[in-house]
Amino acid sequence: MTDTNLTSLTVVVVNFGSSALLEENLQPLSRSAPGLAVVVVDNFTDVAEQNRVSALAEREGWQHVLSPTNLGFGGGMNVGVARAQQNGCAHFLLLNPDAAIVADQVARLLDVVSEHPLTLVSPRILRPDGTVWFDGSDLYLDDGRVRATRRRTDHPGARTTPWLSGACLLVSDELWCRIGGFSDDYFLYWEDVELSQRALQVGGTVAVCADAQATHAQGGTQGGGQHSAGQAKSYSYYYYNVRNRLVYAARNLDAPDRRRWRRRSVPAAWEVIARGGRRQLLTSVRPLIAAARGLRDGLAYRPDPAAGPTAAPTRTI
Repeated sequence: MTDTNLTSLTVVVVNFGSSALLEENLQPLSRSAPGLAVVVVDNFTDVAEQNRVSALAEREGWQHVLSPTNLGFGGGMNVGVARAQQNGCAHFLLLNPDAAIVADQVARLLDVVSEHPLTLVSPRILRPDGTVWFDGSDLYLDDGRVRATRRRTDHPGARTTPWLSGACLLVSDELWCRIGGFSDDYFLYWEDVELSQRALQVGGTVAVCADAQATHAQGGTQGGGQHSAGQAKSYSYYYYNVRNRLVYAARNLDAPDRRRWRRRSVPAAWEVIARGGRRQLLTSVRPLIAAARGLRDGLAYRPDPAAGPTAAPTRTI
């Protein structure tokens, strides 16, 4: 157990119909760390859910922001961090409702950022069965594929840039201000890839703290993470993963790489659909419709302004 003081930290969580997960995952962390501030942003689902979030927040002493609309993951996080900044907070733990982390593991992440304020840091994230869900990822710039960093030896010489999952991230106010927060252009998925990219662009580092662990309840919010396969996922999962791959390319890559990614759009969309297993297509065409619409909207997307590419190695601390 580290003796780092968590009073400089605010936990920011975006809720979308997941109040039961807040009670299961966020409540134990909050109760175990007196003085730890929490901000919950509720992206509107219905009045009953907002009432549940409000009652839970008031009981636990959390600040809560009730959005009249669904702002998306990045938009909701931006609102939550802004509230924490108003309170004078110096560090932010960005946490999914379906992710759980205990106080001493948070303290290890905070130690890293306190020593290196321009480091965006994630713990190793495990599934409930103890297998690894996330311990660092690379984006392959030649084709837009995403692979775990532990697979680098399988692809020697590939051009990659590292990124961290938004399921559990700790960031300083200094780095957040330099980055400018999440882009609102994604709504869901790939915004964490660009946040990592922005951290690198402003001279920061993205790092996985191997000594800190969190748990991710796979499928708790949007039907599974990017590293899971074989289980049918939501319409939003297929649509935004297909669309936002192309949004990222338009915003962050040079012209030759953008053209390569666009040429691979159809097989890349099929790879996204395949994460949910082929049997789903025997009973529903919605995954195909979602992917087709994602392709249409992603190919039509034009950024303003576009950002340039950056690449740097992930550090493991």
